[in-house]
Amino acid sequence: MPKQEGRHFLQIPGPTNVPDRVLRAIAAPTIDHRGPEFARLSKEVLEGLKVIFKTQGRVIIFPGSGTGAWEAALVNTLSPGDKVLMFETGHFATLWYNMAQRLGLAVDFVPGDWRGGVDPAAVEVKLAEDRGHKIKAVAVVHNETSTGVASRIGEVRAAMNRVGHPALLLVDTISSLASIDFRMDEWQVDVTVSCSQKGLMLPPGLGLNAVSDKALAANKSAGFKRSYWDWQEMLANNKTGFYPYTPATNLLYGLHEAINMLLEEGLERVFARHDRHGEATRRAVRAWGLELLCTNPAEYSSSLTAVLMPAGHDADALRQLILKRFNMSLGTGLGKVKGRVFRIGHLGDFNDLSLAGTLSGVELGLALAGVPHQAGGVGAALAYLTEVAREAGGGKSSASAA
Repeated sequence: MPKQEGRHFLQIPGPTNVPDRVLRAIAAPTIDHRGPEFARLSKEVLEGLKVIFKTQGRVIIFPGSGTGAWEAALVNTLSPGDKVLMFETGHFATLWYNMAQRLGLAVDFVPGDWRGGVDPAAVEVKLAEDRGHKIKAVAVVHNETSTGVASRIGEVRAAMNRVGHPALLLVDTISSLASIDFRMDEWQVDVTVSCSQKGLMLPPGLGLNAVSDKALAANKSAGFKRSYWDWQEMLANNKTGFYPYTPATNLLYGLHEAINMLLEEGLERVFARHDRHGEATRRAVRAWGLELLCTNPAEYSSSLTAVLMPAGHDADALRQLILKRFNMSLGTGLGKVKGRVFRIGHLGDFNDLSLAGTLSGVELGLALAGVPHQAGGVGAALAYLTEVAREAGGGKSSASAA
């Protein structure tokens, strides 16, 4: 492809756009990861992440990916042959299930149609039937990046509590942390999995586990062999601000700055911003006459929106046209929905004008690709964003302006 003019709109649901402040922090000279300056940085990052996870528990940072953090969550709390309850909510839930199987866990994988999240009632039924408490963990993807569906973690925990089941609750927040409200301690989550390149606004390279006291107790009897992913070595070294092996030093600089940015804005304002952009995007989709993949309004994602294409039209062909003509990347369909959906990412370092540009690119692409739709999606989104701004005191109503 020839060089394209203008900025590139990276509107996939991760990796997300990296803010200039974070880029500058990452570009700082590398320091001694065994020295006192690094120890101070490391301790501040670990404490700051507790605020982001909303936990008083321990946070562990691995040089690695979210996939690695999945594995760390499983091998540090379970033993080969243990039974795990998982749910087919999309492509990434399926990948986590495949990993669990390869590790030798016995997985009860509840099938789904990829258009809804985990049903808390199904969790309750499954655990109530497990009178012998053979199920050792319930593993849930909070926000399924492939579908734009956000499961109701608080309701899942309430279902577990109603039947008094002792299973651990493991939750993947890879595309929800710092984008969608997540309350680790309040929802009694035992292990939270995340990574750097989504709501934390960093490049890929860090895998995260946040760990409850119950999970640490389970770790003592967990039977999987582990080395790189071992929590105990990490926690022992983290007490003094260090790591058992070389950490991703410059990414930690960036993480320190990203945490500062999130806390300056305020987490609740961060969540409200993502909620606003999710709703504006859905209004655009409806105005275009297209269909959302997610069918339950209680499970709409604020991180991304997955849009179904009309029959006979290829989502990847639309994406390629938009990339070529407007220098904008949209998320592809994955697994069962490949070619049937495109995904609009609206998480991370993102504002109302960025969303307006993104939706304009989609509407232009739909027209040029000959996809059956109605005009006016951008207008519907802008009308909503304008009304929200007025309600927040950002301008006069049309009546008062007259």
